[in-house]
This record gives sequence, C-alpha cells and structure tokens, in this order.
Amino acid sequence: MQNKKTFPNDFLWGGAIAANQVEGGWNLDGKGLSVADIASYKPDVDNKDYAAHMDISTATIEAAMADETDKWYPKRRGIDFYHRYKEDLALFSELGFKTLRLSIAWTRLFPTGEEEYPNEKGILFYQAVFKEMKRLGIIPIVTLSHYEMPLALSLNYNGWVNRRVIDDFVRFATVCFEEFGEYVEYWLTFNEIDSIHRHPFTTAGIVPDKCTPGKEEQEIYQALHHQFVASALVTKVAHEKNPNNKIGCMLTKLMTYPLTCAPIDVELTLKKNLENNFYTDVQVKGEYPKMIETALKNNGINIEITDEERQILKENTVDFLSFSYYMSMAESGDPNAERTPGNTVLGVKNPYLPSTDWGWQIDPKGLKIALIELYDRYNVPLMIVENGMGSVDIVEDGAIHDPYRVEYFKEHFKQMKEAIDEGVDLIGYTSWAPIDLVSAGTSQMSKRYGFIYVDADDEGNGTYDRSKKDSFDWYQEVIATNGASLVE
Repeated sequence: MQNKKTFPNDFLWGGAIAANQVEGGWNLDGKGLSVADIASYKPDVDNKDYAAHMDISTATIEAAMADETDKWYPKRRGIDFYHRYKEDLALFSELGFKTLRLSIAWTRLFPTGEEEYPNEKGILFYQAVFKEMKRLGIIPIVTLSHYEMPLALSLNYNGWVNRRVIDDFVRFATVCFEEFGEYVEYWLTFNEIDSIHRHPFTTAGIVPDKCTPGKEEQEIYQALHHQFVASALVTKVAHEKNPNNKIGCMLTKLMTYPLTCAPIDVELTLKKNLENNFYTDVQVKGEYPKMIETALKNNGINIEITDEERQILKENTVDFLSFSYYMSMAESGDPNAERTPGNTVLGVKNPYLPSTDWGWQIDPKGLKIALIELYDRYNVPLMIVENGMGSVDIVEDGAIHDPYRVEYFKEHFKQMKEAIDEGVDLIGYTSWAPIDLVSAGTSQMSKRYGFIYVDADDEGNGTYDRSKKDSFDWYQEVIATNGASLVE
C-alpha cells in the first residue's frame, strides 16, 4: 500500500538542463551554429530586460557570425558539459536522480539542418552520454527542440515560417529515435511551444526584418502551425519506431489570477488562461479550439491549414503533458496597474506574493492549482519538467548557504503532493536546473538555479569547478525518502 507521506512509488524525481545552456563546444566536432549561439550577454543592460538582450535583426546575426569568440555569447561556452558530462552525471546520481531531462542539439547532428545524413561525431557524443546515464540508472527525458534550431534554417527560410522546415525536423527526430532509441523512451517535441510569441527568433528562428511588412503576427502563427504539424508527425514516427515510446508536449504554464473580482478583471483573466491552454489543446486533443480560431479570424490572422494537416493533428496526439511552472501573475483592466516580470512575460503584480531577485513572483499554491486545472482539462499524465528560482548566490568561506532555495522547493513539493492526493496523475518532476547554467533569457551565469554551484561569472571567468550548495543535501534527502522528509 502506498505510504500516505510519500509520493507514488514510481515517481520520477530529477532535474532538467538544455544543450544550448550547458554543453559549450559550440565549434567542435562538426557542430553548426544554432540560434542560441548568437544570444548575447550585454553587461550594460538591466539583467531583467529580456527584450534588450534578444534584440535580433539580420545585422546583429551577421555581427555575431563574424565574431569567432565566445566573449559576448555565453551559450557558446555553457558550463562545458560537453567535456564534463561524466562529472555532472555522477553528481546527479549522487543526488539520487531517477531521471534527467536534457536536449539534443539539432546542429550537432545536422549542422545546417539540411544535410541528408547526420554528423557521426554528434551521434557518438550523445550515445556516450546516454550510456553513462544507463550505467548510473538515470532515465533520460529528451527534448528534441529546446531553442536550438540551426541558424542556417533561420537565415535561409526565416525558420519555421517556411513549411519545408517540417521535413528537416522530422528527419532529425527520426535519426534520434533510431540512434538513441535503445536508451530513451520519454521524448518531448518542442520546449515551451507557446513561447513563439514572446521570442520568435529563439523559439522558431524568425527574424523580424525577414518577415513580410505588416504580416509579422500572421507569419508567427503560421510558423506555430508548422511546429504543431511537425510535433504530430514526429509523434507518429516515434510510435511506429517503438510502441513503448512515450511522447509529450511542453507548455509554459502561465497561471493568471484576476487582480480583483471586477468583472473586467475576471474576463481578461479567463481569456488569458484559455489562450495559454490553446497550445496543449492542439497537441493533446488534436484540434484547434473553436474560440481560438474565431479570435484569430477576428484579428485578421488566416493560417493556411490543409484537411490533411488537420487529420495528422487529430490522429497523432501526445501521450502525456509536461510543463514549466515558475511563477503566477495577475491580470487587470486597469492600464496603470503595476507590472512585474516573469518567464519572458510581464504580468500585473500580485500584492500577496513575494518575488525572486529577478522579480518573478513566488507562488507554490499556484502550482497545485495548475496541476488540478490541467489534469481536469486533459485527463492525461502530467510531468513538471521545469520549476525553480533564479537567485544571486554568495560564496562564504567556500560554501553556498541557500535556505531560500530550500524553502522555495519545499513549499512547491508540498503543493504537488496535495494535488496527487486529490487525484492528479503526476508522474515526474525535474527541477530547473540542478546545476548552475547560462540563463535562457539574459545569458547570465549570475542568475543561479542549481543545487550544484559552477565557478564561472557572466563573462566566462572562473575555474568552472563544481561544488555542492546546502540545498544539494536537502534535495538528496527528499529523493531518498520519496518526499517523506517533507513532513518528518
């Protein structure tokens, strides 16, 4: 019988990383440039200003390509996981990880995205990683597209705006299933597929000045549709290759509350939450919601969708739903309401919640609400594949004391357990991130998430040595007791 103090016996505890934020080795062994390799760190920009860090144009891309160093492009160096993966995996094993979510850099296998055959050195690298994970008993959860599309596809076709990129992605994914299927059964298609509206270049390789003037929004939605179709096709291939493969979609869960009970606040909040669910509606239910199609039409957005594509979406839905959860936000009809940053979004500030060093509001209860809402809506297994807080960690006498991180996770884990006890089928949890890495939004190292400290600063200085924070031992105990330590 299940111990009421613990999580389910087969619960997958672990952590999550992305190739572009940890690997480094951007110009080694045949790897091509990805969109992440031109993401710059700008020390003169407010660290909370994501838009300024990601000011993309053909000119900025060309300037980045001409720079053969990693000085202002931290994702080119990451934390050197490319050479230190055994050391990092050993630390994850010491933490007791049942699983690790990681991504495969598309350009390690297909440097431009258009090659007919994959780069053998890239395949050998990931096979070595998966073999080491298998030896350590860590189950991989692999994201196929985590903000790492080939830069060449962006420059040549404006990324996912062009339907031909679907074929390039399916070819890449098929190679992954064939070459790594011996080790991997859990797959995610697109990381935070909804983020295409917040950062179209990072998510889909869309360069604003390559869009048809006045049609930028139209082309973003068309690119999103191409990703939906690609996700369905890849799901089909994965199931054909191995019926045991489990394919998930991935959503940025942006939990939104009305700031007040004023009807306008409630209406705006309802519409924002429905829009957030739209992306998983397509991938889990297999069709566009009628109200979303009406809203798009009312706003002059006409997506080209064939009957064949609608059939593909309907017949190839995902097996489980994964999502990131970092914060909640509020909504208000008051245009002067105070706003605060979140996961590459701005929301109305909730006066009842504290905030991280980067202004993201901390809301453990919101995670429980999100779990109940998503499970009630979709009735498929759920997995939390990103959750954590970016903080400024101070090294004192060689140690990092981070009780704030322990408190953050402890309160979120308690809410997860409550949701499970109330009937939610939550099968796994991977923290973002178990080890310090380069921030997705601002390309900083000083925005630290890990239980493991990496000695590197925003400009790449440091030994890159790894060391355990106080939170390391705490998370290790949570996993070892399957959550019982949270109440003991």
